[in-house]
Amino acid sequence: MRERKAVLALADGTVHEGASFGYEGECSGEVVFNTGMTGYQEVLTDPSYKGQIVTMTYPEIGNTGINPEDVESNRPWVEGFVVREMWGLPSNWRHVESLDAYLRRYHICGIAGVDTRAITRRLRDGGSQMAVLSATDLDPERLVRKAKDLPSIVGRDLVKEVTADRPAHWDAGDWDLEKGYLPASRYRAEFCRVPRIVAVDFGIKRNILRMMVSHGFDVTVVPASASAEEILAHSPDGVFLSNGPGDPEGVPYAVRTVGELLGRLPMFGICLGHQIMGLALGGKTFKLKFGHHGCNQPVKDLATGRVEISSQNHNFSVDPDSLGGAARITHVNLNDGTVEGLSVPSMRCFSVQYHPEASPGPHDSRYLFTRFYRYLTGDEEL
Repeated sequence: MRERKAVLALADGTVHEGASFGYEGECSGEVVFNTGMTGYQEVLTDPSYKGQIVTMTYPEIGNTGINPEDVESNRPWVEGFVVREMWGLPSNWRHVESLDAYLRRYHICGIAGVDTRAITRRLRDGGSQMAVLSATDLDPERLVRKAKDLPSIVGRDLVKEVTADRPAHWDAGDWDLEKGYLPASRYRAEFCRVPRIVAVDFGIKRNILRMMVSHGFDVTVVPASASAEEILAHSPDGVFLSNGPGDPEGVPYAVRTVGELLGRLPMFGICLGHQIMGLALGGKTFKLKFGHHGCNQPVKDLATGRVEISSQNHNFSVDPDSLGGAARITHVNLNDGTVEGLSVPSMRCFSVQYHPEASPGPHDSRYLFTRFYRYLTGDEEL
């Protein structure tokens, strides 16, 4: 079989040559690195990676192939995929497709055989940057010029490219090895009350919805463009703000809607939803040097002193000084001190920057879903 070549060119002039896999074409985006040792399928299908070329720091990728149960959305969203070693022949009883075939099917370019440690060090030292990955144009100088001409993701609205088209009811809960994902009816008898939640889809991961169902909620998903009136028309008991890609300042319509809902309904935000809530409260956000991407981020709960090992995927953060006392900081990142959680009891809202539905802990952060449920049913206060 002919080995296909590929080139990854960064805007700073750095060039890496390797072997092409997936779609034999060309892609562009902001290069970031993910430090997770497992979960590449979840990474590929996380809508928060829209606009980004992801470099995996773990060296062997593709070993377990692709299966239809572990996806976080209906398709992969990364712009490109960079790995040290790609396994073409998966070895896992659940796989139905190889990583190579999966990326080819969705026209996503990959490059293997490159020094991912060198790329990671470059991004850590110089920050995330724009790049071009190509298997059709192998001219390094031309690719570097293309990368330099790419627009930044700052200020771009990437949410509109990943959000749902129309409102929909979600009816699947946790995974069972024998039965698959369990229906919402399986959980109804466990709860004395089933609060109605409207989840605003900025690029929501399916496991967030599953956690909501398995923690006792009735969930309706609405597009990111839904107005406050459209959300209230569902007569919800609370509102959930999801994760999503890019710059929160690139979605002013979402900030406006959240601002109109604050204080009218209990609200819980995750990741981009957390940042949008921060903006709606009058705060500001800033771009991190290389972001938080991986499932080993230590987060401290300031109320209890407890440390959670969290999964994260974001490039922007809420500036604590900009809030001016409008919100209480509840969690901080122990690596860099950035804000990981906010709470405004008087407005009945709280948020976290990380992903409590993911499982690096493995269940360190699931209490947040229980907290939201108890808050809505009057059993707990913020």
